[in-house]
Amino acid sequence: MNDTIKNTFNFESAFKTLQGVVKRTPLEFNAGLSLKYNANIYLKREDLQIVRSYKLRGAYNKISALNADALKNGIVCASAGNHAQGVAYSCKKLGIKGVIFMP
Repeated sequence: MNDTIKNTFNFESAFKTLQGVVKRTPLEFNAGLSLKYNANIYLKREDLQIVRSYKLRGAYNKISALNADALKNGIVCASAGNHAQGVAYSCKKLGIKGVIFMP
């Protein structure tokens, strides 16, 4: 693995943090796309997550890494989509006040 990528983001730490929070979702072979593009095409089924998106992974990992001082006033985000759902679920799971602004 490229040392720059490995040192920029600790995948092992994120994996441990997300244990029991996100579901392990399957890769699903897609025959139609595989035939169309003459390749083996698999779809990662992140739509099976509790918030129907992969965005939960980043939101929970970031929020859970913040120190108590950073969390004292809660979390604020602006999103009308999947990121908002990930932040809201993360705040609920961690017992943190969260405010979502929907543009």
